[in-house]
Amino acid sequence: MVRTQIYLTEHQRSALAAIAGRAGRKQSELIREAVDRYIAQTSRRHRETLLREAAGVWRGRTDLANYGELRAEWDRC
Repeated sequence: MVRTQIYLTEHQRSALAAIAGRAGRKQSELIREAVDRYIAQTSRRHRETLLREAAGVWRGRTDLANYGELRAEWDRC
């Protein structure tokens, strides 16, 4: 692990200390967990955004095979 210093407001610090006390965990554990959640959430959003942007990218192309007809041929077999 890498040591990192952060600044919290007094409210954040006291709320975090209370949560850590109730959970019986260290504040640093809670902070790492929160950072992990944020990274996962942000990564998921990024993937979803890319997928939405890619939707329909092949729409209207005339140089591709008609996959509906190809599938119909496979269904006949």
